Amino acid sequence: MPYVNVKITREGATAAQKAEIIAGVTDLLVRVLGKNPATTFVLIDEVALEDWGVGGVPTEEYRRTPR
Repeated sequence: MPYVNVKITREGATAAQKAEIIAGVTDLLVRVLGKNPATTFVLIDEVALEDWGVGGVPTEEYRRTPR
């Protein structure tokens, strides 16, 4: 009974995009691990952008830094 928690920043992912993520993650577990899709759970958490950091800095600052 797999449980997958996907965290994304709250930046306007649509219901259709979330449904595609759920279907894709479920399909991956079915294909790779042979899991039963009926007992595979996928949860999407949306996190406020200011609550997410990358490389030791808030995400917005990280995105402004040239790579």
